[in-house]
Amino acid sequence: MKGPLFYAKILLFGEYGIIKDSKGLAIPFNSYKGALKSVQNLSGEAKKSNESLAKYFTYLAGLDTDLVSFNLSDLKKDIDNGMYFDSSIPQGYGVGSSGALVASIYDKYAADKITVLENLTRDKLLVLKQVFSLMESFFHGKSSGLDPLNSYLSLPILINSKENIEAAGIPSQKEGKGAVFLLDSEQVGETEPMVSIFMNKMKNEGFRKMINEEFATYTDACIEDFLKGNVKSLFGNVKSLSKIVLKNFKPMIPTAFHKVWEKGITTNDYYLKLCGSGGGGYILGFTEDYEKAQKSLQDYKLELVYRF
Repeated sequence: MKGPLFYAKILLFGEYGIIKDSKGLAIPFNSYKGALKSVQNLSGEAKKSNESLAKYFTYLAGLDTDLVSFNLSDLKKDIDNGMYFDSSIPQGYGVGSSGALVASIYDKYAADKITVLENLTRDKLLVLKQVFSLMESFFHGKSSGLDPLNSYLSLPILINSKENIEAAGIPSQKEGKGAVFLLDSEQVGETEPMVSIFMNKMKNEGFRKMINEEFATYTDACIEDFLKGNVKSLFGNVKSLSKIVLKNFKPMIPTAFHKVWEKGITTNDYYLKLCGSGGGGYILGFTEDYEKAQKSLQDYKLELVYRF
C-alpha cells in the first residue's frame, strides 16, 4: 500500500492574524511531502508514526460530529497491519507536517468526501476547512484547518475571513533577482505555547489595537501586492510588517535571530517574518536580491520558495 503524496504548505502572510479573522495567503510547498505507507516489520520512525496513528485513530473514533464520518474499521485494520506516514516534512518547522497527514487520512478514509475534482464552491471549501479543523485539533489544541486544506487541494488559498476562503491564482514565477526563501533556525518550534502567548497578549488593549490596525493593515496590503504582482510596493509593506513583528512578537522569534532580523531591516538586504507560529523552525524571508541576501546570511541554511 502506498497513498498519494501530500505536500507541505507555507503561510506567506497572515500568521496570528487569521486567528483574529484577518486575511491570509497560503501556498503549497512541493519540496516536502508525505504519503501513507505500509510495512510488515515496523522500526524506527515508521514505528513511532504507526504508534501515533493508533492514538489518532482513538481521537477520530471519538469525534462527535455530523460534518464527517470515517471508514474506521478500514483505518483500524490498516494501522494494525503496519501503516505509517512516510514524510520528509520537518515537524515543528511551520510548514504543515500534521496538515499533510490529516489530508492523507481524510483522502483515504472519509466517507462521502469532497474531492479535489468537483466544483469547489465556497460552501464546500468551508466544510472542508471545518472538517480539517476538527481533525487537526488533535495535534495542536486548536487548529484553523488551513494547513490540511492547502495540502489536500494543493492550491494557493486566500483567506478573506473565517467564513470566506477561496482558491487563489498567484502570479507565475519570474526569473528575476527577487525571492521568497526559508531560513532554517535549526530549532524546533511548538505551536501550542506560541499561540498561548499570543492569546495572553491579546488581553492587552494596546496589543489588540496594534493587531487590528497596523498588523492587519500591512498583512492585507502585502497579500494584495503579492497577488497583483506589485513587487515594488510589496517590499515596502513587507519591511513595515517585519518591523511590527520584531517589535511586538519578540517571544515568537528565537533569541539568536533578533539581531539577524534587525540587520535585514537596517541594510534592506532582506526582510524576515514569522513562518507559522514561530518559536523556532523556519523563518520566512523576502528579498529584492537573492544573491545579496545569501551573502548577508551566509552562516545560515536558506531554501528558495518563490522567485520574482
